[in-house]
Amino acid sequence: MIYADRFCYRTNIKTLENVEDYQEEKQFNQVMMGFIQVEKEDEENIDNIVTKLIKNLKWASKKNNTNHIILHSFAHLSLSKANPEITKKIFNHAEERLKNAGYNTCQTPFGYFLDLDLKAPGISSARIYREL
Repeated sequence: MIYADRFCYRTNIKTLENVEDYQEEKQFNQVMMGFIQVEKEDEENIDNIVTKLIKNLKWASKKNNTNHIILHSFAHLSLSKANPEITKKIFNHAEERLKNAGYNTCQTPFGYFLDLDLKAPGISSARIYREL
């Protein structure tokens, strides 16, 4: 997880055939970014994974005094990758639960490599690693 004073992205390369074609560019300020890798073994315990994910994102957001959370699929943290449909299901479920808890939450475009621009402060609470 990375807290960012500013986070911008632009869609670049489509990586999954079954997602819609579109171009998007967005900028956010004072956000907690969840760079999330869903692994194959997570497919068997989706509810538990979503609960742990939400708890960690809420905790990190509070540490950085923000109510804005962005979920970003970052399938580069492990060689083990879950099925993309299950990964998207986990992201959607987490986003819904975070919104229901009062967080301003969204996802970066799923199934795309993105051009990223990130400005993060040099403090320990701005960079947090958790393995669920």
